[in-house]
Amino acid sequence: MDTTAPASPSPAPEPDAPVTAVATVVVSDAVTKVDALQVLSALTGARIVGERTASPRVPLADGAWAEIEIPKFGEAPPLAIDVHAANESVARAQARAVIALLRDGAGWSVHGMFPGA
Repeated sequence: MDTTAPASPSPAPEPDAPVTAVATVVVSDAVTKVDALQVLSALTGARIVGERTASPRVPLADGAWAEIEIPKFGEAPPLAIDVHAANESVARAQARAVIALLRDGAGWSVHGMFPGA
């Protein structure tokens, strides 16, 4: 019988491109961080990177990726999905794509917190 402790998960690898922009998508439905990551992963067809770490994320097109922010103590319950990218236009374009995926594919109530959302 193996009595060694399981290896702790390694930290999520850092993205290749430097991040200079973030576009936030707000989910108004009651959804957990784990469920949101799994749904986003399924809808995009991308594997969750850094699963079981403090900073899991879902890769998106054009070098962008999405991270899920959960409300802190005392904050309102909506979930925030931060779309990170090397520039603002890519972050916003990918955030709009995430909004469409979550509305059409999951039936969630979502909106962007950036101009043109």
